Amino acid sequence: MPTQKMNGESHNVQRCDVLIIGGGPGGSTAAAVLAEDGRDVVIIEKAKHPRFHIGESLLPMNLEIFERLGVLDKVEALGIPKPGADFNAAHYDPPRHNFYFKNALDAKWPHAYEVRRSQFDEMLFRNAADKGAQTFEETRVTGVEFQPDNSSIITTKGPSGVLSWHARQLIDASGRDTFLAGKFGIKRKNPRHASAALFGHFTDVERRPGENAGNISAYWFEHGWFWMIPLRDGTMSVGAVCDPNYLKTRKVSPAEFLAQTIEMAPEEMRSRLVNAKAVPEFEVRATGNFSYQCSKMYGDGWMMVGDAFAFIDPIFSSGVLMAMTNACEAAEITGAILDGKPGTARMLRKYQKRVVKGIKTFSWFIERFNSPGLRHLFMNPGNPLRIEEAVTSVLAGDVYGNPRVDWRLQAFKLLYYMYSIAEWRDTLRDVRRRANRASSAFTGGTTEQDIA
Repeated sequence: MPTQKMNGESHNVQRCDVLIIGGGPGGSTAAAVLAEDGRDVVIIEKAKHPRFHIGESLLPMNLEIFERLGVLDKVEALGIPKPGADFNAAHYDPPRHNFYFKNALDAKWPHAYEVRRSQFDEMLFRNAADKGAQTFEETRVTGVEFQPDNSSIITTKGPSGVLSWHARQLIDASGRDTFLAGKFGIKRKNPRHASAALFGHFTDVERRPGENAGNISAYWFEHGWFWMIPLRDGTMSVGAVCDPNYLKTRKVSPAEFLAQTIEMAPEEMRSRLVNAKAVPEFEVRATGNFSYQCSKMYGDGWMMVGDAFAFIDPIFSSGVLMAMTNACEAAEITGAILDGKPGTARMLRKYQKRVVKGIKTFSWFIERFNSPGLRHLFMNPGNPLRIEEAVTSVLAGDVYGNPRVDWRLQAFKLLYYMYSIAEWRDTLRDVRRRANRASSAFTGGTTEQDIA
């Protein structure tokens, strides 16, 4: 086995086909696909599973990937079925509108699941190991040196000490740590998505009745919006995504501030929480939630997956879906590169273009989610030209270039702009609010991967 001198010490250099930085949904998915294809794969995960992560709400388009990975039955065992989402605004009549995934243009998957992410992420990680990937936990990547042949030497440090790996290809699935983006200096914040979040887990929270028990609920309020995500064990994830200026006013603990913020929620939400009890072992957290995107997603010998490339506000529960979708495509391209197949440069360009399209589709809605125009259309959608079905398709995760969805979204945007012009005073106030938010910064929480 070859040796390499690092910091004056000689270390054995172990070889692999692909090394993956990060053992979240993106990294574990890429590893499982590559290992099943007979590749020698290594995953380096900084934490130890199970580890906390927010982002419990999945989308129907995830289910096809679960089926491909052979874990759909495990997700069913971990999760509660999620037939859709309800959006709530107190001053509308009726004050709630339900979007059901079964009404999407492509209703192959008429439901999704809500899961506890610590269990879900560990299941995917162990699945990759079961398929043959070498997995390392509580281990950090401390350095990467790219070689003339596009391979790389990766140095890691963990319970096994300092190890060096010679990988033919490198996949960065490091999430919001953005390992390679930091190394290359290619990460750019998106001030239009600036927000901050408070969240906790509670028991004895009223759920929707019947088949709607697994629905995610979103409530608009003065400073942003709330989420309520039911979990299988009777717990409810409750959080508020707010203007950073509002969180800067916090003078008390995150738990107290979340309680104060909930007092501003619509009456119907507060009534659901009247008997709520905080889960003692779950500390209420506050986190900055600033979106970003890197200027490139791949290079000679490396690719990015999921939040390692871009992170957007979690309004539409897009994080896990985009990470796993990216990962499947990245694994296929990586395999083609390893086999020396022609056309991989074109595949890489197509990969980044497709990923960016999905981000742009979600981002258009995210940037306007708190605007009067989008709130009005979500609460009074109608279905001319099957536009509501197209919006439901976006909520289900169908954002990667379905022509049946795309042209109807253009029609929806036209309706949005027409309403915004007609209600120009409210629109102008919203534009000013967003501009003020973009100039703010929130530093009161963790920079770890708390939201996806």
